[in-house]
Amino acid sequence: MIPLFTAQPSGKNMEDGTSSNPQSIGFTEKLKSWLSWSWTYICAVWFAMVLTMIYVLRSPLKLQDTLTSASVFLNTLTPKFYVALTGTSSLISGLILIFEWWYFRKYGTSFIEQVSVSHLRPLLGGVESSTTTGLFSSVNGEAEPRPSVSECKVWRNPLNLFRGAEYSRYTWVTGKEPLTYYDMNLSAQDHQTFFTGDTQQLKTEDTGLNLSFSTVMQKAWRERNPQARIRAAYQAIEMNHECAAAYVLLAEEEATTITEAERLFKQALRSAGKDINLLVYIKRRLAMCARKLGRIKEAVKMMRDLMKEFPLLGMLNIHENLLEALLELQAYADVQAVLAKYDDISLPKSATICYTSALLKARAVSEKFSPEAASRRGLSTAEMNAVEAIHRAVEFNPHVPKYLLEMKSLILPPEHILKRGDSEAVAYAFFHLQHWKRAEGALNLLHCTWEGTFRIIPYPLEKGHLFYPYPGCTETADRELLPSFHEVSVYPKKELPFFILFTAGLCSFTAMLAMLTHQFPELMGVFAKAFFSTLFAPLGFFADKMESFMPSSFWHQLTRI
Repeated sequence: MIPLFTAQPSGKNMEDGTSSNPQSIGFTEKLKSWLSWSWTYICAVWFAMVLTMIYVLRSPLKLQDTLTSASVFLNTLTPKFYVALTGTSSLISGLILIFEWWYFRKYGTSFIEQVSVSHLRPLLGGVESSTTTGLFSSVNGEAEPRPSVSECKVWRNPLNLFRGAEYSRYTWVTGKEPLTYYDMNLSAQDHQTFFTGDTQQLKTEDTGLNLSFSTVMQKAWRERNPQARIRAAYQAIEMNHECAAAYVLLAEEEATTITEAERLFKQALRSAGKDINLLVYIKRRLAMCARKLGRIKEAVKMMRDLMKEFPLLGMLNIHENLLEALLELQAYADVQAVLAKYDDISLPKSATICYTSALLKARAVSEKFSPEAASRRGLSTAEMNAVEAIHRAVEFNPHVPKYLLEMKSLILPPEHILKRGDSEAVAYAFFHLQHWKRAEGALNLLHCTWEGTFRIIPYPLEKGHLFYPYPGCTETADRELLPSFHEVSVYPKKELPFFILFTAGLCSFTAMLAMLTHQFPELMGVFAKAFFSTLFAPLGFFADKMESFMPSSFWHQLTRI
């Protein structure tokens, strides 16, 4: 609870202030809630009083004459005026509809609704959603706080591609940038943290100044232009031929083939010394080079040795590289052994862990699986385990199945991913789709069962089944990580906002009125008069009742006042 005072009392006064504080807060909250509750009724009473005063003062204000002159003016208007009026209304509402639709597709919300909630709701006494803490039901049914945007942590993609040898080649062929500036900026921050720890000072011959090649590499990682980064790396190598971080940059950025990148990483490994961050990164990338060049057994051995040498670096998720390589070897027993170690309830999950577990269980039954036979005889124990594993994986990341079933086109994975988000789904499917295709019938089983997950958790943002509620911040983060030409997958699917439906209806209705008024002016005039006479009939009835109920002398006295 937020304290009411910034300064804390001392001694006995502190105890008294603490004990009386909840009472004052409770009274304030009750007063606010009472005012909010009574606000609606106060507005209704005020509106009724305004109508009554207008009716009472209709003679001094000459409202009758004004209405008569207005009706005469409206009767003199030609049908062309009404056609222009309704046509203009249709055009304006159509423009609003187009803008609302574009804003919704780009940002996932209605512009009018956002402005209303942000600016008008506080003025009307409402509470902003950002200041409230929603409660969600955990798996055990206990209430827990809703995940905030800060909890949507972005992780380094364990299988990220090489910029020079893979991402750049995609750009050369298609002319599209596969990486966003936000994604590359995160990578630059990672590299500055991991690879610029050496502070050795070197004296240059031409200037006589003490320069640190570490400082040069920090500048290199911060450069936005790839050529500027490469030039800075060569500058660091000129200052120190044993600058391992510079060779890493050249292997990532300048090498146009995996073979050339592997050669530069080996040079970096010879210069790395005892820097653990550099050693782990270089050995991992060398293992990935071996995997890409077809030396899979060698890659598996390098990954196993790396995990044994640095067992405390599990957060780098090297086991995900190992799982993918073992699946390529079809060493399913070894894959199961790795899963037994890392698919633990106390360890963080990922799409690779959940979907690889589902693939192994699906592979055991998918070859002979038939939906028709299963519906007649029911699911066997092994089939039930496979279906439950698929439901578990889909609950963790519901975006993956559409990529595995090729219902959505794949793109190159980003360098960073958001767990349970579309970016993680793209990264997983890009490397593991081939393994699902290799297991005969596995994709068919996935196709028949994955949508059943959504019947288990009909409200994923409010509660979870096997995992915590699905975070509501994934869409925003994924739009920052994935390129603009990719259509970001959104879960749960958002319904169209009210204002888009309203403007669409208004645009259609006014356009129809304009067309009918243009084609049938006399008939529409009769219809309009009948409509307005019906609309104002209750007001006339209410006025007649007031005239008969209240004495005429009372109205005369009020008029004189």
